[in-house]
Amino acid sequence: MNSTVRFPLEDPLYKAGQAAAEMLQARDRNFSLPQPFYNDEQLFALDMQNIFEKEWLFAGMTCEIPKKGCFLTVNVGDNSVVVVRGEEDSIRAFHNVCRHRGSRLCSKASGKVAKLVCPYHQWTYELDGKLLFAGTDMGSDFDMSAYGLKPVHVRTHGGFIFICLADEPPALDDFGDALSEYVGPHGMDNVKVVAESDIIEKANWKLVIENNRECYHCNGAHPELLNSLYQFDDTEDPRATPEYKQVVERKQNDWESEGVPWRLQRFGQQNRITRTPLVEGTVSMTPDGQQGVGQLMGRLTSPDMGSLRILHLPNSWNHVMGDHAVVFRVIPIGPQETRVTTKWLVNADNQEGVDYDPETLRKVWDATNDQDRQLAEENQRGINSLAYEPGPYSETFEFGIIDFLDWYSQRMLSNLQGLEPELKLANAQ
Repeated sequence: MNSTVRFPLEDPLYKAGQAAAEMLQARDRNFSLPQPFYNDEQLFALDMQNIFEKEWLFAGMTCEIPKKGCFLTVNVGDNSVVVVRGEEDSIRAFHNVCRHRGSRLCSKASGKVAKLVCPYHQWTYELDGKLLFAGTDMGSDFDMSAYGLKPVHVRTHGGFIFICLADEPPALDDFGDALSEYVGPHGMDNVKVVAESDIIEKANWKLVIENNRECYHCNGAHPELLNSLYQFDDTEDPRATPEYKQVVERKQNDWESEGVPWRLQRFGQQNRITRTPLVEGTVSMTPDGQQGVGQLMGRLTSPDMGSLRILHLPNSWNHVMGDHAVVFRVIPIGPQETRVTTKWLVNADNQEGVDYDPETLRKVWDATNDQDRQLAEENQRGINSLAYEPGPYSETFEFGIIDFLDWYSQRMLSNLQGLEPELKLANAQ
């Protein structure tokens, strides 16, 4: 039998994959997904294997590991990954698994070490993953070089760290290069995290993303956010008003004169970057819409930079402003449970209590995150009902969800169908 086949034909997960493919092929792209995609254990396992174990994921910021030996960990399903800064400013990622008996090496979310040492039997690894010490009892023929840490693909662009668990990761260069260009004026190599929120939403990860991809709900749910944020984020939005388009044109002229990138960039349906104005009279996502940090980001001379909106599917959206940035990371925990991590960043030269108040900076998105949590959880509860059936999206207000689910469906079908020839061959043998 072909040794590369992941599941035998009788495996329930393989059968779930067949069922998922049939449902995705039959779905109406302007309707929500069938119920199992939001609450079924086996379809969740397929999501983890075919999306989160194969796509580039936003893991964190380079500023979080500023010096040699600094590390952060990210849990992707059952896979713990450690990202560490090593010699000559290199950043590497490894499976957080000792090659001895599989214990986790780093149990904390972040920290600083001289070497990576397993707490179980003290096997010791260099920051480049090389095994340095395995005790004296492994035998004379033990080959140290064969037991280095297993690497994970890692890329950094504009201060953002991305990891990919796949053997052969998909392309990232075009989006990554544009990301570096667009955040360049904000000086993301000289920032620090000044506040962090970690919340658990009792909802499927796709519901969390769906909620983010539309502002149909904003008027009724997000008074704090709408104090500074327009409900649409570019002039191609079918809801964009003539007044908004006039503001956009005026602001774009200002940004052009400062050499700040602003044009909408799309990278398929997975990634997009655009700079869009904030509501007239506001310059930041603070409670009063005014500058909340003394020293602006990077080389900027005006706080009125709007919001640089960055979408990276499947697990991140971001807002980068003139005075601070807010980055979001989504990691599924279970079929109906998702971790949403939010971090607030400012120019590293700012002093807490002098140049900014972290509690003030986080008020708008703390409120918005909690409102979104409640909405997603109520959505999940309704979907779990016997009465649920896929409902229609508004092409005017919810086109972002349609794009997201088109991307999700395409990636799932591509990866599920990729197994088909091997499985048929195995069956024939």
